[in-house]
Amino acid sequence: METVPFTLDLPTCLCTAFALSMMPIAYFFSTALIPSTQKRNRFLFFWHAYDALTHLFVEGSFLYECFTSYVSVPAGLNREPFFLGQKDRVYGAAYGTGPSARLWQEYAKADFRWATADANVIALELLTVFLGGPAAIYICYLLWKSSSSRTTVSSHGAAKAKLWLVAPALATAELYGGWMTFAPEWLTGSSQLETGNAVYLWFYLFFFNTLWVWIPGWILWESAKELRAAFVTAESDERKSQ
Repeated sequence: METVPFTLDLPTCLCTAFALSMMPIAYFFSTALIPSTQKRNRFLFFWHAYDALTHLFVEGSFLYECFTSYVSVPAGLNREPFFLGQKDRVYGAAYGTGPSARLWQEYAKADFRWATADANVIALELLTVFLGGPAAIYICYLLWKSSSSRTTVSSHGAAKAKLWLVAPALATAELYGGWMTFAPEWLTGSSQLETGNAVYLWFYLFFFNTLWVWIPGWILWESAKELRAAFVTAESDERKSQ
């Protein structure tokens, strides 16, 4: 397959700026709501705020394009499986004309599946947008509650317990989603990925996707430490009471 050249034009810059704009927004909320003395909680809040914004607005726009953007095709040209059972239509961002369509047309230069209505990708994104996004918002709420000096000791403890239940669950889901997105490509020679262009490979594919590997992995490590500390404390208290 011929390597797709990278073009740094105004639409490309705007698409990249929109995707990255979720980071300063998340940073603003993290610094405004979490005390500077609680560095880990502030970073966790920043990450989950960025996570929620990306899932809801960036990936949410992908689902919007998949279900609303299409072109009609003559009978017999479309091939099974038919998305939404429509035999005379093909769906996906490639057929849209709005800003969100242009965003995914840009990313699809690196991963061709995102230009069309790939059923496997859409199935994962439905879970990501409608479960992962709200879960990340809930984690932000728990971080704010567990970091606030206004909450009682019992409320603080309850929020922290819920936090270290939901956060590792979401982190596990993020890792699983990433695996199910890219493992089929690795097993088939990355036929839908543009790996011959350095920008598409290292910026679009590697940078934007491995964020959801390294940080969820770290969250699982932190949750294991919290779980161990909780059990050690509980065991110590139990022995003291005997």
